Amino acid sequence: MRILWVKGGKLLPVDTGGKIRSYNLLKQLAARHEVTLLSYYDGQRDAGYETEIVEHFSRAVAISTGRPDSSAIDYLRHLFSPAPYAVTKFTSVRAGALVREWMADDSFDVAVCDFLSASLNFPAEMRTPTVLFQHNVESVLWRRQADYEPNLIKRIAFKLEAAKMIRYETEAVNRFDHVIAVSENDREKMARMTERSRITVVPTGVDLDAYRQQQSNDSTEPVVVFTGSMDWEANIDGVEYFCSEIWPRVLKAVPGARFRIVGRNPHPRVQALASDSIEVTGTVQSVIDHLKEAAVFVVPLRIGGGTRLKIYEAMAMGKAVVSTSVGAEGLDVEDGRDIMLADTVPSFADSIIKLLCDRQARKRIESAAARLAARFDWSVIADRFEQVLADTIKRSDKTGVSQTAAAMVSA
Repeated sequence: MRILWVKGGKLLPVDTGGKIRSYNLLKQLAARHEVTLLSYYDGQRDAGYETEIVEHFSRAVAISTGRPDSSAIDYLRHLFSPAPYAVTKFTSVRAGALVREWMADDSFDVAVCDFLSASLNFPAEMRTPTVLFQHNVESVLWRRQADYEPNLIKRIAFKLEAAKMIRYETEAVNRFDHVIAVSENDREKMARMTERSRITVVPTGVDLDAYRQQQSNDSTEPVVVFTGSMDWEANIDGVEYFCSEIWPRVLKAVPGARFRIVGRNPHPRVQALASDSIEVTGTVQSVIDHLKEAAVFVVPLRIGGGTRLKIYEAMAMGKAVVSTSVGAEGLDVEDGRDIMLADTVPSFADSIIKLLCDRQARKRIESAAARLAARFDWSVIADRFEQVLADTIKRSDKTGVSQTAAAMVSA
């Protein structure tokens, strides 16, 4: 297949959940097909990035929009746009022109719109069969952010964005030929916007080679770890909630316990959490060393959407995980078997305390977690993604060439 993959923002470094998912699927697909990645990004031209992305994907086309990064002023400029700012800020005249040109001359058998944010770069009428890759149900994400935002002005802005997003997202999932969701939970939410048959689930994966080889289940120190991009609101809210409400209970029961917040660009609100028992690492070369030292991995998220790759990564290393239901949303996990789910302060704290103090209970969870993660290697997930693309081509009558390409994949 000749695949066009359109993504807003730089793909490298691979340091967020969305980038990890996209990068691994692209690597798998590029080994089997002709994949062109259109990576467009804000700011001035970054020759280093443009060189590096071609080293990873030989057919990559990277372009700078020349536009400054998003700001409050930029948001106000788009305030009365019917499309949400999370989409308009990732819309590029130059990227859109390239997509229209390639679709007009049938350069590709199928295209992938990576995240809803890139969707306005696609023409209203698409000659090429096109799949919308939905890492999140964006309207749910924005509604949750509005519900938990303490700042009044931001809360109003988030509610406005959520209202715009539900209208725009409903239109978008009906405009594209097919939609890929990352969980059955997300599929059910989007099925309220379009026909359920138009949505296929391709679950989150994990790089088993990278994580399973590092399995270390003999953590003797009471170290609790959280990983994530620490400039993302869902993570900021999660660790603030954890440190203020849950951690004091854990510390009272296990006085020697330490909590480590691992992730890039820690917001000042996150940096302020540092104390004798709480470490904020900032950017690290690799999270693997920190996961090795973890006795318990926590995901205390109250907002956000999609699925958390970090949970499968921790599980692949044989780590016991305690998460909220939102944090583990959409993952094929079972409370008490391979994960501990807790949505109240007492239950979350009690779950951590039990795992820190009861080595046998922790070992049972760790073993089950490692077995579960082994089912989700990226090579297996890419097979499912590839099949969705082939099926989308088959169902489309837009190009005869596409029909042939799909038949070759299915053969």
